[in-house]
Amino acid sequence: MKQGYWILAVMLSHWRRHPLQLTTLMVGLISATALWSGVEALNQQARTSYDRAAAVFGGSRPAMLVGQRDSTFSQQLFVDLRRAGWQVSPVVEGRIRIQGRPLRLLGIEPVTFPAQAGSIPAIGAADLKSFIGPPGETLVAPETLIALTGTEGTVLVTDDGALLPPLKVHAQLAPGVVIVDIGFAQSTLHMQGRLSRLLIGNTRSQPPLLEAVTGDMLRYVAADAETDLERLTDSFHLNLSAFGLLSFLVGLFIVYSAVGLAFEQRMPMLRTLRACGVSSRKLNGVVLIELLVLAIAGGLVGLVCGYLIAAALLPNVAASLNGLYGARVSGALALRPEWWIAGLAMSAVGTLAASSTSLLKVVRLSVLAMAQPYAWQQSQRRWLGYQGVMAVAMLVAAITVLLVGGSLISGFAVLAALLLGAALALPVLLEVVLRIGERSSRQPLVMWFWADSRQQLPGLSLALMALLLVLAVNVGVGTMVESFSKTFAAWLDGRLAADVYVNAFSDAQARDIEARLRSRPEVTAILPSGRAEIEIGGWPVEVLGLADHATYRDRWPLLESRSNAWDDVKSGEGALVSEQLARRLKLRLGDRLGVSTPTGIWSLRVAAIYADYGNAKGQIAVNIDAFTGRFPDLPRTRFGLRVTPGKIGPLIDDMRKAFHLDESRLSDQSALKMESTGIFNRTFAVTAALNMFTLGVAGVALFTSLLTLSSSRLPQLAPLWALGVTRRQLAGIELLKTMSIAFITAMLALPLGLLVAWCLIAVVNVRAFGWRLPFHVFPLHLAELVGVAMFASLLATLIPVVRLMRLPPAVLIKIFANER
Repeated sequence: MKQGYWILAVMLSHWRRHPLQLTTLMVGLISATALWSGVEALNQQARTSYDRAAAVFGGSRPAMLVGQRDSTFSQQLFVDLRRAGWQVSPVVEGRIRIQGRPLRLLGIEPVTFPAQAGSIPAIGAADLKSFIGPPGETLVAPETLIALTGTEGTVLVTDDGALLPPLKVHAQLAPGVVIVDIGFAQSTLHMQGRLSRLLIGNTRSQPPLLEAVTGDMLRYVAADAETDLERLTDSFHLNLSAFGLLSFLVGLFIVYSAVGLAFEQRMPMLRTLRACGVSSRKLNGVVLIELLVLAIAGGLVGLVCGYLIAAALLPNVAASLNGLYGARVSGALALRPEWWIAGLAMSAVGTLAASSTSLLKVVRLSVLAMAQPYAWQQSQRRWLGYQGVMAVAMLVAAITVLLVGGSLISGFAVLAALLLGAALALPVLLEVVLRIGERSSRQPLVMWFWADSRQQLPGLSLALMALLLVLAVNVGVGTMVESFSKTFAAWLDGRLAADVYVNAFSDAQARDIEARLRSRPEVTAILPSGRAEIEIGGWPVEVLGLADHATYRDRWPLLESRSNAWDDVKSGEGALVSEQLARRLKLRLGDRLGVSTPTGIWSLRVAAIYADYGNAKGQIAVNIDAFTGRFPDLPRTRFGLRVTPGKIGPLIDDMRKAFHLDESRLSDQSALKMESTGIFNRTFAVTAALNMFTLGVAGVALFTSLLTLSSSRLPQLAPLWALGVTRRQLAGIELLKTMSIAFITAMLALPLGLLVAWCLIAVVNVRAFGWRLPFHVFPLHLAELVGVAMFASLLATLIPVVRLMRLPPAVLIKIFANER
């Protein structure tokens, strides 16, 4: 133990004498751990919120009964169904405002509440009396309690003047949800004797038919498929995890470079320790302890930084998941102990992985071999040929997985193999370019410029590989995002073609609304529509009925179509099929598709395939008249309106007053487009922030590599100074050399980034969502990224260059005298 202590003290003395290398190593560890742990914190918070939402009904919707003609129905239907053997539980739902904050109020009946709809442990048997009896309880999430600036037991008043029972925190509730006993909810929402829906529980016996008990007052709504939300959100989180892992790998490049250089400089120390009788096994054990101590120290700081990054990005992530997928995520960051343990483990494992090559050298090299100078750089060059072979192997593997694989994981495997192969190929390509430059030169100083660049390449290769990867990912993700944004705007204009959409409570109300609208001169067209839910091949599919009108003919987002597609649809023989459904069923134009309807199988010909971005279900669009004939029992309550510009707002206000339609049944699509665009912009803001973080880490990698190499480069520069080249000229040459290599790397990153964008659009996105975006190239975006990369390279080069310019001549004379 005493010998190990002194060996460790000797090893740690190196970092005390070289604080710059220690700083480099810690920067790599902190940046790697911070970005990876920050992204994982975001994912963990989102998944925790999903679990909380699922713990109370509404997370994944259970089977239920809802009103056939109205949003509410008589409470007597609940009594009749329970007496008939139906295991149902009543629910009242509405919106309230407290202190100007909108909240979702749910009233439940805890005695009959079905277990499969969610768990509410705070109102178990022991608490049932306090929840039901006066004064009752109002269950809220901790975040909601904080937002309302209240404490448990506080009695709040809604903005309408209604009193709520005393507040009680329920840790499993989702934010923005308020739960009370159904009696309090009916009183608060002015819904005495009315219910919003009935949740259906499991029953051992077969209850009588629904129609036999309630007539046509209620309709059955099947439970949501859990895979819809999970597939969408999992893809979102997988993209975040890919960013975090990329940042972690870039940070490890810094660690690899710093540890490798430190081991090379400590070779004489290691040789001395071995000569003094320290075994290779014990020496490696002490080195492992040293690395683990540094990894834990850097990991702790990195976790704190990761928490700050996650806290900064969480509001945008929460808004994106809520707006895009309807997944509520808490805005308060809560971290579990597993996150801290995983972060430290990643830091330790990453450090050991980055140090494995150096540790193997200590084991295999003889005592005398340890005294060779620049062994690390020489070994890098010896491995250059093997690295080229590995690069080719990885690129071949990417092509093979692309052709053979068909899952989302294989899509990301293609990206990983492509990026890794390109990174391994970069030093080989740079070596070729620099060799060509050297052979084409005639002046001695220019020849030295290219030759010295080649000599400097092994020390910079890891940093340049990190820069290549980050630039390529930035180009790829940026191109995908810009393509998505451009396509999304055009798609919204096509799909939301009508100015106003109406969904009446009943057919009678729809007829009244339509009759009233025909007398309004600002309404230029009334476009009836319908919607039905079916299954094709076990997959949920929506059937849309559309009016034959120029609104749809001119603006529906068709990807490919037959020459007479709309005429085919008008005749009732053709259908427009969404891209998701066409890909899943492998449908092409002209193929036949059988649709199960109440009147029998409806044989339709695929007249066109259209884009339906973001929809997890398949979709078919048919003529509204043919739709009504095949689904005669469905209510005809939906229609769109074309309205004279400038008249939409007054029309909507009049309709809401006349027919009492809320926002869910009367929609202004221009406002919806603005809201949707804002949601997507917030989503892209998260991606842009992660892009900038990873680019910053790559800049730090280049900066630290140049700093660590600056002192070892002086023996190559001192002879030039002795020959008459001034320090200012030397600094200019060093700056031009680094910027040239960085520029070549950036130029190579552009085609690689476009290839990454193609993989994201044509492979990953298709396998994750079932639809493909159009591929667009944005030259201005590419130019901006190159400019940012060159600016980051300039900042990374500036300090070593300034140090060289200010180096005293006496130091150069001493170096030249000792090294010649």
